[in-house]
Amino acid sequence: MKVLRLRVQAGKASPAPPLGPTLAQYGLPVNKVVEEVNEATKEYAGLEVTLILRIDEATGKYSIEVKSPTTTSLLLKYAGVQEPSGDPAHKKIGNISIEDAVRVAIAKRRDLNARTLKAAVKSVVSTARSVGLTVEGKDPREVLREIDSGVYDEVFKKYEELWIGGRGAAD
Repeated sequence: MKVLRLRVQAGKASPAPPLGPTLAQYGLPVNKVVEEVNEATKEYAGLEVTLILRIDEATGKYSIEVKSPTTTSLLLKYAGVQEPSGDPAHKKIGNISIEDAVRVAIAKRRDLNARTLKAAVKSVVSTARSVGLTVEGKDPREVLREIDSGVYDEVFKKYEELWIGGRGAAD
């Protein structure tokens, strides 16, 4: 079993180097694999993702696993900015909504060490603070207090099914 870790632009992989030649060297159907990669990564369009490609060299069978982008990458995408603030305490670079934070939490649910959606969103909001983002136009510390006091409970209820539904037995 050969295991390859590859970085690709989500939804925009192509048979061009380096992906095409790498796939061809293992006798894989390049265009078919590229099509499957693009389908598997389309939800992360505009971001770079890591693929884990497992190849059984004896049979030519393969599997594709997509690793979700980092929490920071997702937050920056929602905020419409390219890179984190070099000084997040003093320089704010953008804003996200609480629903953006919920979407990031759901996308990262397998990677976050959180049992509840509320706990996962608190983790995401803390990351937003560390990269220089505000949440709902406020300092993320204020939003964390609001989360604790129940201000956003209706938003969490709206997304609870997605949080629970996306969690597999291994989670």
